[in-house]
Amino acid sequence: MELPIITIIIIGITVLVSYSALQNVSQLNKLMFYPTAIRRNPNEWWRFITHGFIHADYTHLAFNMITLFFFGRNLEYLFGQIFGNPMVYILFYFAALVFSSVPTYFKHKDNYHYCALGASGAVSAVMFAAIMFDPWQTLRFNFFIPIPAILFAIGYVAYSSYMSKRANDNIGHDAHLWGAVFGILFPLIFKPSIIPFFIEQLQHPRFNP
Repeated sequence: MELPIITIIIIGITVLVSYSALQNVSQLNKLMFYPTAIRRNPNEWWRFITHGFIHADYTHLAFNMITLFFFGRNLEYLFGQIFGNPMVYILFYFAALVFSSVPTYFKHKDNYHYCALGASGAVSAVMFAAIMFDPWQTLRFNFFIPIPAILFAIGYVAYSSYMSKRANDNIGHDAHLWGAVFGILFPLIFKPSIIPFFIEQLQHPRFNP
């Protein structure tokens, strides 16, 4: 498999911007997803994208980037094989950031206390799109515990739903679910033949711890 150049570049940029923003509160606030700010000033549309390059802390950043690398390296290769153009993968990632944030915007556009940050929406999209191609691939939860990717994905959404209801941090937990939806819809719309392939994969479980 080829080196996932695009995924590595996205991770590199995200790490650098996140580190810079964590040292500069003003920069963090300027890049954060803040629905009321966008409603007051539509010119701040960039927040739909820039929030995906900043994180609440280094643990949040590490979790997202490790997940992105694990699934992104596979998806980047698969998209390259299917679409024959690396720009599709880039478009997919940025579109996922926007798509996963739109429902949150309408939900909180009048809530002056709500703001969010993190690449979770796009990472969730990458993860679910990759799982469409290989739902039984093995990953290491917490680096040690082997688990089928599809079970990890289910737990990921469950955790995000729980944290979204608690709403006690600035992480865009709502974006996890909508990112997952986008990750499923994008390949299915442009490559409907994936549907029977995915069903066939599900019907033949395999697990190599």
